[in-house]
Amino acid sequence: MELSEKLTKLRKEKGLTQEELAQMVYVTRTAVSKWENGKGYPATDSLILLSKVYGVSIDYLLSDDDVVAVRRVRERRARIFYWCAVAGLAVAALFAAVAAATNIVWFLIGSAAGVAAYVVFAFLTRPSLSGLTRADFIKYVVSRVIVLLIVVGVLITTFVNAF
Repeated sequence: MELSEKLTKLRKEKGLTQEELAQMVYVTRTAVSKWENGKGYPATDSLILLSKVYGVSIDYLLSDDDVVAVRRVRERRARIFYWCAVAGLAVAALFAAVAAATNIVWFLIGSAAGVAAYVVFAFLTRPSLSGLTRADFIKYVVSRVIVLLIVVGVLITTFVNAF
């Protein structure tokens, strides 16, 4: 049973309306409706209050199936963004090499587009930055910036050598 179904079932068993439940967990009725329709998930603080209201554990509310499904979706999305970032770097390198080989600087536009794609997708590879410690966040940003600087350095070198 999914979280939305559990929330609906538990609320009805307690004889509560969505409005009454919303007041008990300090959210809007719309939020409760979204949870019960599967269009949103309660925040951690709301989950804690829901578990207390219903007298069940958070583990019961978030069964392994729900947690694993959400994690798989996030990991899959991160993997897709990672490969898009790698493709962006490959495009940047390819256009830079063609520009250097042919002495046609217009190919550097394609290389710049590859760098832009890398920047966008590299920062999207991490599904959520909110759970990172400060040190991990710094490592995450610094690693992306270092690769970006290397790529930009190669592009600038290629551009200068083209003239």
